[in-house]
Order: sequence, then C-alpha cells, then structure tokens
Amino acid sequence: MAYVQGQTGEWEMVIGLEVHAQVTSNAKLFSGAATEFGAAPNAQVSLVDAAFPGMLPVINGKCVEQAVRTGLGLQAEINLVSVFDRKNYFYADLPPGYQISQYKNPIVGKGEIVLDLADGTSRTIGITRLHLEQDAGKSMHDQSPNETYVDLNRAGVALMEIVSEPDMRSGEEAGAYLKKLRAIMRYLGTCDGNMEEGSMRCDVNLSMRRKGDTKLGTRCEIKNVNSIRFVQQAIEFESHRQVELLEGGNVVKQETRLWDTTKGETRAMRSKEEAHDYRYFPDPDLLPLKLDQKWVNDIKMTLPELPDQKKDRFIRDYGLKSYDAMVLVAERASADFFEAVAKGRDGKLAANWVTGEFFGALNKLGKTVNDSPVSAQALGELVDLISNQTISNRIAKDVFEAMLETGKGAAALVEEKGLRQVTDLGSIEKSIDEILTAHADKVAEYKSGKDKLFGFFVGQVMKTTGGKANPAVLNELLKKKLNS
Repeated sequence: MAYVQGQTGEWEMVIGLEVHAQVTSNAKLFSGAATEFGAAPNAQVSLVDAAFPGMLPVINGKCVEQAVRTGLGLQAEINLVSVFDRKNYFYADLPPGYQISQYKNPIVGKGEIVLDLADGTSRTIGITRLHLEQDAGKSMHDQSPNETYVDLNRAGVALMEIVSEPDMRSGEEAGAYLKKLRAIMRYLGTCDGNMEEGSMRCDVNLSMRRKGDTKLGTRCEIKNVNSIRFVQQAIEFESHRQVELLEGGNVVKQETRLWDTTKGETRAMRSKEEAHDYRYFPDPDLLPLKLDQKWVNDIKMTLPELPDQKKDRFIRDYGLKSYDAMVLVAERASADFFEAVAKGRDGKLAANWVTGEFFGALNKLGKTVNDSPVSAQALGELVDLISNQTISNRIAKDVFEAMLETGKGAAALVEEKGLRQVTDLGSIEKSIDEILTAHADKVAEYKSGKDKLFGFFVGQVMKTTGGKANPAVLNELLKKKLNS
C-alpha cells in the first residue's frame, strides 16, 4: 500500500474507478445503426439516435447478453429485473436532452476482481455495479475557430458502466485494475478495450485521508481519462494537490476535474453533480427488463476460461512461476500462443522463450502476437532443437534472430549455417587441451585458487568451437582436466 508523504505526515489515497466500456455489438443499444469505428461524421445515425419526434427505442438483445456475460465474468450478481431510466442533462451532442441509463436497478450487481501486483501480492477489488447506458455524440471544437461541430456516430452506442468500490490505494493498483478488467472483457469478447479509439474510458474518483483514518475525505472526479498511463499520472498529481490543500488549512471542493495531458495536471471543470441533479426517472418508453434464469445459466455455460483460471492451470500444468503465468494470460492471444508452443514440450523452457526473446522482439518491431513474423509452430521447433541438444540456448538466440529476418524455420537455418551443437567428447576434449596448453600460466593461477578463471576457459573453448560445444559436456570435462 502506497502513501503520500506530506509536510505533516503520511496520507492515504482512496480510489474508485468508473469505467465506460463500449459493448462489442454490430448495432447500437436502442437502434439498428452501425457502431464501426472510423466512419465519416454522422454516417451512422438513425432517427432514434437523432431523437426525431415519435421515434421509440427498441432494446438490442445482443447488448443485454454481453452485459450479462461481463457480469458473470466478474463473479457478480445478475439482476433478473432491471430498469432503464432517463438521466436528464442538456448538451449539444445529446439530441433528446436525456441519456437512457440505469440508476437504482442495474442489470448487474456486486462482483469482484482479483489484482496481481508487481510485488507478488494480490488484492481483491469490489465491483459495485454494472449498468447499461447510451453513449453521447461527440462535440468537436477544433474544426473551426468560430463554430463547434457535432458528430452523432457514437450517440446511442451501448456502454457498460462498471463501477468499483473505493478499494484501491495507489496508482499502481488502479493501473492493475484497468488491465485486469480489460483482459476479462477481451477474453469474454464483450469489449475490445481499445482506449485510443474511445471504446474504454475511465473516470477516477479520488480522496485523501490521514494514514490510519477510516473516515472518507471529500472526493474529486477526474473525467474521461483515456489511457492507463494517464490514469496513473492523474492520480499521482491529484493526490499531491489535495494533500497540499489539506495541509495548508484549505478544503477540497467536491468537483469534476479534467486531466490535461499537455501540462500534466488536473484542472477544475465544474462542481460535482449529485444524482438528484439529473432528475432520474424510469423511461416511459421502455418496460422493465426481465431476464430468465435459465437464459442466464445458458450464457454462463458458454464462458471461456478466464485469466485467473488460466493462470492457475498454467502454474499447475506447466510448472510456471506465478509472475510468468500472469504475464502470459494478460492477453488471450499471448496465452493461446504460449499453449501452442508449450504443447508436448518443456513448459518452463517454452515460457522463458515466449516471455523473453519472443515478447522482446515483438516490442522492438512494434508488432503484436497476431501479426508476429514467427509462428507458434516455428518457435516450438526452435524449443525442440534446444531440448534435444541439437543447439545450445546461446546459439538458439542467433537462430531466432535469423528466423525473424528471413522467415525460415529453425531446423533449416541450423543445417544451412552449420550450427548443430558439438556433443562429441573427443572433439570437445581436444579443444580443451589446446586451450589449457596455450594458457598454462592461467591454469597455474586457477590451481592456486583463482576459481573465477573457470569462466575464462569456458569462453575460450566456446570461441574455438564457434559456440557449438555442448555446455554441460564442456563444463564437466573442463572441471576434470583442471582438477586433475
């Protein structure tokens, strides 16, 4: 747990997140308009989205199913009866003057997410609720010096608002929460989690209290933060801002703030609204949403293996360390790739290569697992060559580099370049004798107690054999020669 050090002592952060996740669906929540990202402005707007008189909303069953799937993935209560409400506010990109949302009776109730933190510990964060609501349109203020343009393509797009309990105590935990939530939704196929395209946005609620206090302080809400890095930066800045106010004898105003990415600071946007400011009431055009328990049970039966389950299985079946398993299951594509490499092979060796050389290469090339130049089958072939001692682990790194550059298979490259590991005892012994003879002075030093010279001899033999001598055989023979 991290604390902020002030002039008068330590302060504790109390953080809750509201995540707006766009539902993966071909149509909007209450209309048949398309939801694909990147369309021309106002090209995906139905009469319902534009609030033409007499147009009535019709619920999209797929969006309801996706919300239930997400709730089940969060181990949350599914409410068989929920109600859609009108949340009233007026803005140019909200044509009807209200947003259809859910207030007192959401579709999903309490759940939880388990966080795996960098220090090896875990934390359980409570989920307060998940409700369905419409997105608003987008006001664009940078198209003209005198006018604001409105694009209604997003108006009516289905969102899941996922509200956490105020259980997080650091920017690190907030970042871990967002990564885990995004991973769960991607596994489920309910949201792509692409924050750059706006399909996952985050509001940060943060207050400060003295270390040891149990009473909550006054919170500020930082709206629409669009990257995990910015969430962590905003928490860092805002926590220090509030501590400075409190230690200076001032009060923290309950308000909505924005994160300025250019200046690296939060700034006031407006005073914080309360629920009564929105004058919620049940939408008269929509009946209460009633779900059948069997239908919910049927959805539950179709859930995939989720990150926590997969992590436990990787530890159990492949003998992986908790951290390596956590890294591999962070994205479903990475987990699937690893399993394809590890199937029928040494799981630990496969994990070392996937999380090490393979992920490192992808990062350097700016590629993802899905567009990797080396397939799981090809990497598995390389792991086989290491396991059966055809090549050493060091030579394998050179082979992997060549695989990236040429697209050729590991076995073909080993034969082409003559990289097959030398395991012949006589050949290795001959190389050792030549090195020991050439460096008789260092042999004498070694025998007088300079044990660290052993690595020098290994390096010299490897140099003469082009790195192809079997390390285990080399070490064993060298020890015998030096200690005889």
